[in-house]
Amino acid sequence: MVKRVNDIADYIIDTKKTIRETAKVFKVSKSTVHKDMKERLMIINVTKYKIIQKIMDEHNQVRHLRGGEATRKLFLRKKGVTL
Repeated sequence: MVKRVNDIADYIIDTKKTIRETAKVFKVSKSTVHKDMKERLMIINVTKYKIIQKIMDEHNQVRHLRGGEATRKLFLRKKGVTL
């Protein structure tokens, strides 16, 4: 488990990917990634934890923008407009 937590943290730090994207890469649930980064990483490596928290805060700040863009694309696809 410690290796997975460190591997996931390193991946997020290197790529700045979201929890959902990271979960797909590591073939675990997004709940597992979230718990690993929010709870377990704090115990394992405080330095990485602080870096991850900054990245996750950035993701939360732009989350509404990503969601809006996804909704826009969905409705355009339903209308038959290609992107």
